[in-house]
Amino acid sequence: MKYLVTGGCGFLGSNLASEILKRGEDLFIFDNFFRPGTEKNFEWLKTKGKFVFLRGDIRNFYDIETAVKLSKPDVIFHVAGQVAMTTSLEHPRIDFETNSLGTFNLLESVKNHSLDSIVVYSSTNKVYGDLENLNYNESDSRYSLVDYPNGIPESIPLDFRTPYGCSKGSADQYIKDAFRCFGIKTIVFRHSSIYGSRQFSSSEQGWIGWFVKKALESKKNINQESFSISGTGKQVRDVLYSEDLISCYFNAIQNIKKTQGEVYNIGGGPDNSLSLLELFEILENFLNTKLYYSKLSPRTSDQKVFIADISKAKKHFNWSPKVNKLNGLKNMIEWIKNT
Repeated sequence: MKYLVTGGCGFLGSNLASEILKRGEDLFIFDNFFRPGTEKNFEWLKTKGKFVFLRGDIRNFYDIETAVKLSKPDVIFHVAGQVAMTTSLEHPRIDFETNSLGTFNLLESVKNHSLDSIVVYSSTNKVYGDLENLNYNESDSRYSLVDYPNGIPESIPLDFRTPYGCSKGSADQYIKDAFRCFGIKTIVFRHSSIYGSRQFSSSEQGWIGWFVKKALESKKNINQESFSISGTGKQVRDVLYSEDLISCYFNAIQNIKKTQGEVYNIGGGPDNSLSLLELFEILENFLNTKLYYSKLSPRTSDQKVFIADISKAKKHFNWSPKVNKLNGLKNMIEWIKNT
């Protein structure tokens, strides 16, 4: 099989690309090296096997059209995108052009040149908005959902907030509708928090990796009071390790007759949920250190809780996470130590 991975040198893309190479399949990578760390991932991927690299920008129709025409892929993993909500507020045009227009460009290219391709899209939980209308409990360490003990289902109404929510949400709906209107075999994954190796985190994106870095700095007594958090620290997300994301994507395409045209909430589920405060306690125990930080006002449109109800994915393509949060965090610590 032939695979095209947009954003193939990013965090998600490089993990998927590595798996494709491991399976001995034909790989085409499309990337513009915009994000920090992508060139490092490119060099790392070259040690894993041979692939065709297509340097281009998803915002440029000619670039992505050329990539689709050249590769004629069986599967497209569309994981290129602007991924930070804060960046979308600062640069909404770049956010729109990358996420909305870029996805439209990809779909037009597929429709015109490779109609049999499977297109898998990496969407986000932010398409559901603030979720402020739900009922919450508050404990010493976390907020919890009163009415959704198994997590948020796909039936929750969409409510795009912030430029990021709007750009990803519109792309999400274009991908979904491409199946209905044009028969393109599409799958939408609305992700919660993903972490793992090859993720070069920042304060704006990749919170697990960022706070692991802060904890390791604290262990070395570097910048001991140099970081801050937004809000109370009781915000909760379910965390998914990169190995489980890979199995999710491949299980879904292997069951394409069931999954085409569908939308799935994908995360670690309730058993792998963490608040910031709970994460800090785990890191302090793992590393025998103490974290010092200041608190800022909550971020615009931040959700108190997002935990994905993953029952639909389990039912449709027999997928559920295998890496629990403690083992995943240990792996993340070791990877960051060695980078």
